[in-house]
Amino acid sequence: MRKLVTAAVLVALLAPGGASAQLKSGKGGGYEQLNVFGEAYDRIRQDAVEPVTEWKLVGAAIAGMLSGLDARSGYISEAAFKAMQTPANDGQVGLGLVVTIENGQLKVISPQDGSPAAQAGIKPGDLIFSIDKQPTYDLTLGEAEQKLRGPVGSEIELALRRGNTGPTKIKIKREPYVLQTVAARVAAENIGYLRVAGFDDTTPTALAGALQALRQRPGNKLIGLVLDLRNNPGGSFDAAVAAADSFIDKGDIVVVKGRRPSNVKRIAATPGDAAQGLPIVALINGGTAREAELVAGCLQDNHRAVLLGTRTFGESSIESLIPLPGNGAIRLTTARFMTPTGRRIQGKGLDPDLTVAPLKLAKLGRGERLHEADLRGALRNTDATAQTDKGAAAKPAPAASASTQIDAAGSIVTEEIGSADDEQLNEAIDVLRGLAVVTGRGG
Repeated sequence: MRKLVTAAVLVALLAPGGASAQLKSGKGGGYEQLNVFGEAYDRIRQDAVEPVTEWKLVGAAIAGMLSGLDARSGYISEAAFKAMQTPANDGQVGLGLVVTIENGQLKVISPQDGSPAAQAGIKPGDLIFSIDKQPTYDLTLGEAEQKLRGPVGSEIELALRRGNTGPTKIKIKREPYVLQTVAARVAAENIGYLRVAGFDDTTPTALAGALQALRQRPGNKLIGLVLDLRNNPGGSFDAAVAAADSFIDKGDIVVVKGRRPSNVKRIAATPGDAAQGLPIVALINGGTAREAELVAGCLQDNHRAVLLGTRTFGESSIESLIPLPGNGAIRLTTARFMTPTGRRIQGKGLDPDLTVAPLKLAKLGRGERLHEADLRGALRNTDATAQTDKGAAAKPAPAASASTQIDAAGSIVTEEIGSADDEQLNEAIDVLRGLAVVTGRGG
């Protein structure tokens, strides 16, 4: 069996586009290293205190290879892969949590708007120790996401820790919910407010409809738009590209770069601006991640919007799901996207043009927001050029009083977004009013 496994590994590595060149480098060459793998494989099969199947060893070896690459790459077992392919109408629902793995532990990036997780009070940055009393420390991201799903109406128990507080158990009932990715209203009489909470196939059409409805609202002559991308964990890449395209008439939307220097793709805008040139302030924070960062970076580089808030999450990886016949699949990071001018988002995020941290009442145990650069195995930003604020002066956050605190990473919980006490939204409205005076748009 050892020869069979080693041969299978060699076939994969020596296939066209494989890693044969890398195998021949290093001490003793790659083939000798594979022999070491074969020796270890044999010893485990023969001497492990409990019998272990060949496929389990192969799966563990694949998982080990992927675990050392980056926080997003991972192995998906055959059972988990089959579960992922189960139709969405199987009666299984999730909690509306977008999670990641940090140092082998499960952390919340953001709950989705209106989800059971958001209603239960789960916050960005919460650490999940166990799911239904099963520890999460040895779970892959795919396995954890699958365990969060369950039958409609079923209850799940999570053990959480927030900041420096002790573990807390919380029970949540799994209920179906519909993520409204786009919501719109008129704020402060003549400011259009667009909340984009995620990206799916419905987002481009919903965004176009919302923009048209805002502009045709009787008696409301808009002087600007607020595009709220806070706590938006991303979603569909194509939907995000279409959303960004809605606001720019020309120029590049995003640059996608693979491993090889020649594998670079630039996606350009199509003619037409659905906002018809209205000034835009885009709200961002540490929960603005992945495809939401694509939109923010596009608007900033094309000088189409002022970014206001705090630094974004810093995740721009693009994963490919590659099936392994008879043994699950692998999730492999195969590309990253950058802003139109070539700024790298990965591991750093986007800095706002105007820095405004939310001012809110101190809440015991609210921890610092997790960023991509903090994750185990995070892909590092090798761009030596520091991001600038595009010439805009950063606005210092208000000083905290004894009864208030400023979350250094700019976290804001879902229920505070768009409220009357939303400091960042109020600042965005003030900026747009100022621009209207300068440009002569407003009355």
